[in-house]
Amino acid sequence: MTSVRARLSVMMFLEFFVWGAWFVTMGTYLGEALHFDGTQVGLAYGATAIAAMISPFFIGMVADRFFATERILAILHLVGGVLLYFASTLGTFAAFYPALIAYALCYMPTLALVNSISFDNMEDSAREFPVIRVMGTIGWIVAGVIIGRLHLEPTVVPLRIAAGASLLLGVFCFALPHTPPHAAGRRLSVRDVLGLDALALMRDRSFATFIFGSFLLCIPLQFYYTFTNPFLNEIGVREAATKMTLGQASELGFMLLLGWFLVRLGVKRILLLGMAAWALRYACFAYGNAGSLQWMLFVGILLHGVCYDFFFVTGQIYVDQRAGVSIRAAAQGFLAFITQGAGLFIGSLFSGPVVDAYRTAAGHDWRAIWLIPAFGAAAILVLFAAFFKPVRHGSDAALAADAAPAA
Repeated sequence: MTSVRARLSVMMFLEFFVWGAWFVTMGTYLGEALHFDGTQVGLAYGATAIAAMISPFFIGMVADRFFATERILAILHLVGGVLLYFASTLGTFAAFYPALIAYALCYMPTLALVNSISFDNMEDSAREFPVIRVMGTIGWIVAGVIIGRLHLEPTVVPLRIAAGASLLLGVFCFALPHTPPHAAGRRLSVRDVLGLDALALMRDRSFATFIFGSFLLCIPLQFYYTFTNPFLNEIGVREAATKMTLGQASELGFMLLLGWFLVRLGVKRILLLGMAAWALRYACFAYGNAGSLQWMLFVGILLHGVCYDFFFVTGQIYVDQRAGVSIRAAAQGFLAFITQGAGLFIGSLFSGPVVDAYRTAAGHDWRAIWLIPAFGAAAILVLFAAFFKPVRHGSDAALAADAAPAA
């Protein structure tokens, strides 16, 4: 089992090294080297959202039925590496955008597949998976440190580093434990593929509020993913990609503390803290600078742990608790479609034009830009606080905490 865990850890490290290598700094490269406007940069970041909406179909109809997981993972990374390298050779939006979408269609399904192959080869997933999954966050951090320290952010090199790492991972996948397809021979159900069974949960007003709030929050969220690195570089922050990895370090810390906070504060309070952190982060970006107020930028980056863990990870836990065993997978798929797919895609359509609207002779009016998602997140917070009123289901301690004062 030690050999299996080691191989799974390397897989997870490379999986997120690939994503962290190209995703964080692509906006800077597209804006500074290829001179794409904000709308085009936003659309480029929407490529992963488009792929996230299509991934459940691929997983349900192909990967889960016809191919061993490690083999389909290998093929996707090998083809993806070639496509990403090809995209790096293109200099116009009309050529680059469809090539990036093609790559994203290869990469995004692998996020579910690496989890699947990990769970299938563990004896105690609750104990073993966090140790393996943390290697993915470390991979993301290493990619950011390398790119930042080598000052590669406005160049095409990060895309090519990611392409090379994808090819390496594709070859490595053939050494992973054999994992047969989960649903081989089982009748294909459109309801399973689309997660339609989870729609029954929408009759609960609090669950519907959670889903709608998650969708809305992902719209201002896309501002962070798309424009933080270009923003930091434009205002003169050195080695921005390296400094942004502090967000992943924060994520690790708050992940370890999440269980403690859940028991004491409950799901609703934790979700509200996560949403408030998004508003505060954008306010820090709006009023910080690369000089005496650079500490505000660091606060905004370090809030990533609260932003991500307290809202998105807690949201996954809430859905898991609320859905029950019979529709758990469908509910999680539905949540991913709404947030990583539809919400981020709408955010990609909205964020780019906003950035273009505040272009100035010297660059951009970043204060005006960041205040828009700050106010948006704050407004969503108010609505969520008013309408999200979860009730206790079964013996769940975390949800029970919402029905009584925190300990």
